[in-house]
Amino acid sequence: MPIDAAGALAAAPRVREIAWNHKDVQLYHLGIGAGRPATDPAELRYTLESRLHVLPSFAAVAGGGTPGVIGALSAPGVDVDLAHVLHGGQSLRLHRPVPVRGRASAASRVVAVYDKGTAAVLVLRTDVSDADGPLWTDEAEVFVRGEGGWGGERGPSGRPSPPPAEPPDHVVERALREDQALLYRLSGDWNPLHADPEFAARAGFERPVLHGLCTYGATLKAVVDTLLDGDVTRVREYRTRFAGVVYPGETLRVRMWLPAGSENGGPDETDESSKNRETSKNRETKEAKEAKETKETQKTKEARVAVSAVERDDAPALAGTVVRYA
Repeated sequence: MPIDAAGALAAAPRVREIAWNHKDVQLYHLGIGAGRPATDPAELRYTLESRLHVLPSFAAVAGGGTPGVIGALSAPGVDVDLAHVLHGGQSLRLHRPVPVRGRASAASRVVAVYDKGTAAVLVLRTDVSDADGPLWTDEAEVFVRGEGGWGGERGPSGRPSPPPAEPPDHVVERALREDQALLYRLSGDWNPLHADPEFAARAGFERPVLHGLCTYGATLKAVVDTLLDGDVTRVREYRTRFAGVVYPGETLRVRMWLPAGSENGGPDETDESSKNRETSKNRETKEAKEAKETKETQKTKEARVAVSAVERDDAPALAGTVVRYA
């Protein structure tokens, strides 16, 4: 059997050392569509080394090694045809902002193998830490057609929740370059599905498709620029499911729903007034107030996002997408 679920789950984490610098970050940002217009100060934060900050989704390619979706296929107990593989979902949890340059240890292991009957789903978790402690944790969900049916655990439903019924608070469109996939793959994902027309045809696509993680990065950038005024350090978690393909040259439509009671990701007025309220009858001690303020600072909000391809009648691209932020 190509997938030995017990063997994959029992295998020890594979640990590798990774390193990156400003060139890797800049290349990644260009690969997801940053830098247009080239002289826009908001874009220079992604492209100019003297102003550079790191979009958290860079974590998916930091170190330039095998991306998670491919790494899961080289895990012990896994031997499948790359043409049968789809990237089902991706999640990221930030412990600290990603630095412009760094050296860290990445420990990866398969943490779940699900039997969907006609397919198998592998979940590869990677924990990354540097000398100062944990940096981020990401999980790649890999869907392998034709590899289910061994009677294993079915796992959670892969069906993402629908977007909210009410109109979105923000809608932005991001045009992709014709060579977007060719540029993005320079960050380390060399899967020929994204460049070779013959391989794409063998996998059932009319032409090479864009990397799901490229759409993933472009979407987070749209959310950060629109809701967080470009402040990448406010992102705490980001997760999505890949609902359909995107082709290079298409336009992404990104719809965003803000959490109730907030505006543009700013602090809720009711929270702020509540935090500052004191009464003479029940006055808090200095220590209690400081603890409360710390708790308020650590609170996060959650924006829901849906992404579609404009040119194909808003064909779904990302679904069940959530960005949690401070």
